[in-house]
Amino acid sequence: MIKSRTIHLYIKSILLSIKSILFSFSRKLNIHSALALAGMLGPVLVTSGDLTAALNTPNYSLVHNSISSLALTTIGWLQTIGFLALGLLVEIFTAGLLFNIKRSQWFHLGIAIFVFFGFGMLLIGAFNTDPVGTTHTIKGTIHGIAASTDFSLFAVALLALAPSLKWDPNWRPLYRYSLATSILAVLLGVTLRFFKDGSGLFGLVERILVANMVLWVEVAAINLFRLSLKRNPQLDKEAQIG
Repeated sequence: MIKSRTIHLYIKSILLSIKSILFSFSRKLNIHSALALAGMLGPVLVTSGDLTAALNTPNYSLVHNSISSLALTTIGWLQTIGFLALGLLVEIFTAGLLFNIKRSQWFHLGIAIFVFFGFGMLLIGAFNTDPVGTTHTIKGTIHGIAASTDFSLFAVALLALAPSLKWDPNWRPLYRYSLATSILAVLLGVTLRFFKDGSGLFGLVERILVANMVLWVEVAAINLFRLSLKRNPQLDKEAQIG
């Protein structure tokens, strides 16, 4: 009886400790935490949608077939929702970058390009690609232009934000990584042009290209979330410097 009561008190003590920790953690959350969570959620949704649809579509190859062609399959709506969600959440996350990075040369250009990048993702999701070998349609043309433009804009956006990342102590750890991500985005974009959808390594190269982009968003969002938990009024003033 005494042993049972001791165990009960011990469990109650643990639960109270967990409750206290969660309460303390929740008090640190703020609007900037929400902006960061948007950036963290976007890459997860688009990756989950792509893999789920691809692995459940007969005769579909992750290596040969494009990501966009999944939208033409019976469960392609998963891929469509993934890109729409990514576009919307990137737009929200961009506001977090705007208010949490010290502004240096080209900062506003980088932010503006990220806004267009998110809008491009929305277009990619809203307008399906044309099936391989068929006549081009308006929807397919819009999709193709949006995809090509977005892949290029991402690299430019990172280069424009690089000076600000370099001179902000809170973001400096991402400076070299951002430059490497930008260079890799360009190299993968050029490499992709040597393959055609449905053959060669088109699907694989395109997925590495997209993964390179959304991984940066994920890493940056995690850093923003970390900063939001220790945010103070002084950070708002520092973000305006430059």
